[in-house]
Amino acid sequence: MDVDGHGCCAPSRGVASTAQDVRIAAVPNGTGDTDGVVRLPGGAFRMGTEDVDGFAGDGEGPVRTVTVDPFWIGVHAVSNADFAAFVEATGYRTEAERFGWSFVFAGFLPARLRRDAGRPPGAPWWCGVSGATWQDPEGPGSSVDERWDHPVVHVSWHDADAYCRWSGNRLPTEAEWEYAARGGLDQRRYPWGDELTPGGVHRCNIWQGQFPTRNTAEDGYRGTAPVSAYPANGFGLHNVSGNTWEWCADRWSTPTTEQSRVMRGGSYLCHHSYCNRYRVAARTSNTPDSSSGNLGFRCARSPN
Repeated sequence: MDVDGHGCCAPSRGVASTAQDVRIAAVPNGTGDTDGVVRLPGGAFRMGTEDVDGFAGDGEGPVRTVTVDPFWIGVHAVSNADFAAFVEATGYRTEAERFGWSFVFAGFLPARLRRDAGRPPGAPWWCGVSGATWQDPEGPGSSVDERWDHPVVHVSWHDADAYCRWSGNRLPTEAEWEYAARGGLDQRRYPWGDELTPGGVHRCNIWQGQFPTRNTAEDGYRGTAPVSAYPANGFGLHNVSGNTWEWCADRWSTPTTEQSRVMRGGSYLCHHSYCNRYRVAARTSNTPDSSSGNLGFRCARSPN
């Protein structure tokens, strides 16, 4: 098991040199139905931010006008039930299954697993757990039996791409993702406006309390929430802030490893004290073979 410290938000597997050993074969296309998706008109919008609370090194700015074509996008992330249907139809095995391990938040683990797990430098709250997969999200003894409507996690970029191709879809571009996440609002910090908890009401699933030792779960969830939790944004999309990070199609465009892919949206582990990347313009990246318990995806598709 090899780990590295790239990205405290979702650490890298650190074994990208072996990716060719688990390269994903093409899978058949699915039906391409439009259940659970919305068609967006596209057009010009102001992408990015120069927010003082942002991360300049992430390339969030400058604010620039970007135009996207019309496209379809999922109103929520791909769920465990969705992914199970894909696995049943194709026999697909994720990269976490092939590598034999994935990253799990230490606070979800019993002492014996925390003790034996590898931890990435600079992010000791992550543990590389043998046997952690999409079906066993906290490792051996855990399951998704009570979480079929939660987002699938422990999926790499390659896994997400394979699912999208099977279902007749693709991953959204980063510009499409941000356009959709903004829900028609111009330069607002969150999909619903500039206030994190308007009227004292939680609108997303992020960490409350003292990270990483105490999560009060005031928003209702310590881990993932159902994919349709919380009110949708102006375009009808759920959980584009918090819950799970979402893979995008694009390669990372700031100086880093050439193969890294963009992730957007933040997760249930984001906290203002170290990672306020649940802002709609925030971005980060990871290697395409990496997976963790807070990383999922949603699908998009161009018009026929």
